[in-house]
Amino acid sequence: MLSNNALEILKRRYLLQDTDGKIIEEPDDLFLRVASHIATAERLYSSGDEYYWRSKFCELMSRLEFLPNSPTLMNAGRSRGQLAACFVLPIEDTLEGIFETLKNAALIHQSGGGTGFSFSRLRPAGAMVKSTMGAASGPISFMTVYDAATEVVKQGSIRRGANMAVLRIDHPDIEEFITVKRNRGKLNNFNLSVGITDAFMQAVEVGREFSLIHPGTGQVVRTVAARSLFELIVTMAWENGEPGVLFLDRANAANPTPVLGEIESSNPCGEQPLLPYESCNLGSINLVKMLRKSGDGWWIDYTKLKDVIQTAIRFLDNTIDVNVFPLEKIRMITLGNRKIGLGVMGFADMLIYLGIPYDTEEAVRKAEEIMSFIAAESAAISAQLAKERGAFPNFAQSTYAAAGLPPLRNATTTTIAPTGTISIIAGCSSGIEPLFAIAFTRNVMNHDLLRDINPVFLELAKEYNFADPQILAEIGQKGIASNVEGIPAKIRRSFVTAHEIAPEWHIRIQAAFQKFTHNAVSKTINYPHDATREDVGEGFRLAYKYGCKGLTVYRDGSRAEQVLTRGVQNNHCELTTGENCD
Repeated sequence: MLSNNALEILKRRYLLQDTDGKIIEEPDDLFLRVASHIATAERLYSSGDEYYWRSKFCELMSRLEFLPNSPTLMNAGRSRGQLAACFVLPIEDTLEGIFETLKNAALIHQSGGGTGFSFSRLRPAGAMVKSTMGAASGPISFMTVYDAATEVVKQGSIRRGANMAVLRIDHPDIEEFITVKRNRGKLNNFNLSVGITDAFMQAVEVGREFSLIHPGTGQVVRTVAARSLFELIVTMAWENGEPGVLFLDRANAANPTPVLGEIESSNPCGEQPLLPYESCNLGSINLVKMLRKSGDGWWIDYTKLKDVIQTAIRFLDNTIDVNVFPLEKIRMITLGNRKIGLGVMGFADMLIYLGIPYDTEEAVRKAEEIMSFIAAESAAISAQLAKERGAFPNFAQSTYAAAGLPPLRNATTTTIAPTGTISIIAGCSSGIEPLFAIAFTRNVMNHDLLRDINPVFLELAKEYNFADPQILAEIGQKGIASNVEGIPAKIRRSFVTAHEIAPEWHIRIQAAFQKFTHNAVSKTINYPHDATREDVGEGFRLAYKYGCKGLTVYRDGSRAEQVLTRGVQNNHCELTTGENCD
């Protein structure tokens, strides 16, 4: 059953409208539209059964057991037809190359996709431009141009345009990049990540000088103290949550087709490192729907999970075949590697049902158990599809072939996405994040507010007889249960929220999922407002130590506006029903 918030999101962004803006589609129609379009790919293969898989796909989505990324929900079966969420575009160090990429990015944003760029190939500010004998303006100036273009294009798009900008840690303009958002009004359409190398982290560890290198000539421009540069990243992340970091060497170590190019950037939320011109289709399994109740407890139904994985992998592989690509270069490399990214949402809700606090060794083990199962089963179905449909065309050049592994249909199969809006539709916690709060207000789309109460809390409140109006009112005000009397201690402990969890546990959960994920993991490491710079710095070190491919941090209240705030400030909020509190 869809919540009021889910219905509101669907009406605003997903359901079909006529030329007058009147909604002409119900949620069930949407799921059927998407399933029907994705199932047409079965016509391409002799083993396909279009009508059988249309039914399977539709059931999977209508039961909210799996949902694809937003562009698929929005565009499948429509004239636009662009179904992928994630793109990375290269930027070459010429005026023509810079603006050709900008044009391509605008086309992708118009179609509902998000773009990642590395600005690391651009010569630093002040360097000579031979064609004019003038001085280069540097990467930051062109990022500003890209940001302005995104602002214009997004006004007429169905989905807000979003960008990721990466600059290598050894680029001479790195300090300006790290501090560019100190001016709160700049680059609002960009997320920023510093491309960190192993050499830099080693220099930080031992306190060495670090060379900044001209990307065109390879010459050392100057040297800096590695620790000072690291502390600058930490300070800015502490001040306003940016930049994050992308561990480039780690991402490239997992690149299945290194002969085709180097990973330099990721999509806007960081979960999908991609080669230049690659795109990827994502989808997420709702882990809450994989639970079964037995007596007084819950358990994970791995038989059901296996069936959902098999159907979801086929769905995502089909999506590649029916996609309308915005550029021919994107079509070629995407069809060549056939990358897909199956992930999860509802992890925090699942832990609560299982009675496992998020910040425990048991939660880390459960994360590894679930993701290792998804990884193994997704690889198995990809191998089966390779037998039926053929391996991804670049398989012979891949690290899999070099290792003597059997052919796979997809160069990658797993990704952990943030699932911002699709988790609202599914009615579960987002991605692998802990609960931000039990009761919270979400600032979405044009500063509209959605007030939400965790449905698992309301369910357990009724089951364990603590749905007392005074208790629920206190939860609505505070947003947390840890100091609310009348709630059983075990329940209070299970509902531990993001700011009550030590950063190390956030990172260990991220690392547990990363261990069994082909691509990367999108997760925000939440810090309380009183966290120190040293706390944030330790978080970056731990992320590197534990094997994460990147890290994003956010200290509560470090920006004037933030997406989530604890509590629901509305006298008309009906906590006992779990309905939209507007």
